[in-house]
Order: sequence, then structure tokens, then C-alpha cells
Amino acid sequence: MPGDLIPLADARSRVLAETAPLPSERVPVDAALGRVLAEDVSSPHDLPPFDASAMDGYAVVAGPAAELAIVGESRAGRPAERRLAPGEAIRISTGAQVPAGADAVVPVERVAAGDGRVEVPDTEPGANVRRAGEDVRGGEPVLGAGSDLGPAEVAVLASLGREQVACGARPRVAVLVTGDELVPPGRPLGPGQIRDSNATALAAQATRAGAHVESIEHVPDEREPTVTALERALAAADVVCVSGGVSVGEHDHVKAALAAVGAEEAFWGIALKPGKPTWFGRAAGALVFGLPGNPVSAMVTFHLLARPALRALAGADPADTRARAVLDAPVHLSPAREQAIRCRLEAADDGWHVRPTKAQGSHVLTSMLGAGALALVPAGEGTVPPGERVDVELLSPGTLSA
Repeated sequence: MPGDLIPLADARSRVLAETAPLPSERVPVDAALGRVLAEDVSSPHDLPPFDASAMDGYAVVAGPAAELAIVGESRAGRPAERRLAPGEAIRISTGAQVPAGADAVVPVERVAAGDGRVEVPDTEPGANVRRAGEDVRGGEPVLGAGSDLGPAEVAVLASLGREQVACGARPRVAVLVTGDELVPPGRPLGPGQIRDSNATALAAQATRAGAHVESIEHVPDEREPTVTALERALAAADVVCVSGGVSVGEHDHVKAALAAVGAEEAFWGIALKPGKPTWFGRAAGALVFGLPGNPVSAMVTFHLLARPALRALAGADPADTRARAVLDAPVHLSPAREQAIRCRLEAADDGWHVRPTKAQGSHVLTSMLGAGALALVPAGEGTVPPGERVDVELLSPGTLSA
């Protein structure tokens, strides 16, 4: 097993020290959802670009109640062609440009109209008018590099007239799954075999983190096939994730295979439960994560270490899931290792609250069901009582801004 175990915080720091953003690329705005912005964006003009009506009604010169002559119409996309004078009104639609000379809009339900004239009540300047630049002024910063592009962000980019935008490249990920006992879904199980969930889980986590999964390969527990599979993965990916085979058993060949391909080890072994035998380093310009084979351990260490690396490669904030929460159930401490407890997450008046989902064994994959966060509980003696605040890693993107 690994010798000197390092704290999780040190492991994350070493991972991020080896990670720099990939070159950006131009992306059509309608294809930019889920990407990371790689440039600062300012508005080229006022938004809205002109004074516009907030209501269907009549554009007028503000003043006392009066009967006015209707002299034209301003429709959305078809402004009135003449200037408004006192004693006149112009019929106007919601979103239409307020005619020159007008400074207020009277809603249609507050007037009486007929025979080319309209009776309007007392009106204040600016009533029911959306001013030019009320949303954004021309030249004002709107979005910064590193922003995650969700529906609102791409909508704003479109409103600014952007057809394309610079985005961080999507990191390419190769997933290698070791284990002679693992059988892909759809095939019958033989004696001593179990279903492989790691390939599916790690590929899903990589995709959710914004990466492109280049390949998924099952590798037998043999040295030479492991070396060959690593060489293929390194030639095609920015990040290689290997599950299983990183311990010191007779059939654990990943460390030896990594050495054979010239990998440089940054660490092997974390003071974390689950996730102790995790390996990290570089090979052929790619980041390599040797993750444990137990399914929960693989998912937890991917989220805590590989996901931040993928976020950093794309130019995003790698710490976007860190928060604090109140523990609602007791947690027994581990004397030597920090724990990542799979927890249900609930919002309350005093902030986030968490409680363990179920039994926390690294083989209990269903403990991930319903888990909205990992509670990071330091090593120690005894029990953390309910009511204590703990650090948590949110498992669902966007939770902090929800």
C-alpha cells in the first residue's frame, strides 16, 4: 500500500499546480451552452438600445389629463415616422420605440379612444417607459473570462449581438478500467464476476465536468496490455483516468505500467476515506489519475481531484463546489484519515444541512443515490455531533447559485 499519505488539500494543490488552461477556441453562441468563457465581454451598445414602451397603449407628452389627437402608430420593429407634439398621441405596442417628443406611455386600459382621438389621465414623465441602457450601458462589462455559460449567459451574449465567443477548450479524457472480474452491462456474469460501473460513472462525471470522453477501454489485469492501453490513451487525451490496479497486489499492474510509459509521479496515497491508494502524475504531456477500483472510491476521488483539474483546463474555477453545511446526524471520526461522507443536502433558513445517505462502505454504490454533497470530516477521535458545521463538496453543478 502507499507509504506516506498526504492530506486531501495537499493532493488537490499538487493536481492544480500541474494544470494550466488549454488554448481557447471560437464557438458559436448557440453551441456554447455548458462551455467556459475565455474572454471578457462588454456591451457594444446600450441595452435596450432605445427608449421602449413597457405597455400596449399611447405615447404622450406627460402632463394633466387631456383629450389628444391620435397621429400615428409605433410598432415593435416599425417605429413611428414623425415626432410627437403636445396635444397629440401615438398608438404604441409593448417593446416598440418611444417616438421622439414623447416621454410617457399610458396603458390602453386607462384610456378612452374613438374617432381618432384618445382621452388620457394625468401622466408623469417616464411612466411605462424602458429607458435606453436601463439594462446595460454601452461599454459596460457584462461577463468575465471563466464564467460558466448557462442559458442566461448565452441569452445575454445573443442580446449583445455576439455570433461567436471565445471558450476554453473541452479537455479530452480517456477512461481505462482494469479488473478481470468486471463485466460490461449486457453480458452474462461468470463465477466471481461483477458488473462494471466504473466505466459508466467516470465517463459520466467527465462529461458533466465539461470534458469530451475520447475513449473508454476495459483492460485485463496483465502488465503488457495495461502498458499498451496507456500508450493509446496518452496519445489521444489531455487527461487519463485509470480505475483499479494502483495498489500493490500481485495483479495490480498500473503503477508498473505507468513507470514503463515514463510517467512522473506527483503523489501516491491520500489520507482520505474512501480513496487511499489514489495515484497522480504526468505522462506524455497528459495528466494521469490512478483511481481506486472500488466504485464509490473512484467516483469520490474523481470529483475531488480529477474534476477540479478538468475545470482548470477549461479555464473555469476549480473550487466552484466548495461550501459549508450543518451536520444533522452524528459522524464517527476515522483516527488516521479524513472522510468524504456521501450526504443528502437540504437548504434551511440557516444555510445548507447534510446527513449521510446510508452505510458508507466504498463498495456501497447506492450510497451515492440522493447524495448532493460530500461532507469532508477531518481525522480524529470520537464523533462529530449534530449541529456542527463542516466543509462540503457539492456534487451537482450550479447548486451554489440555485
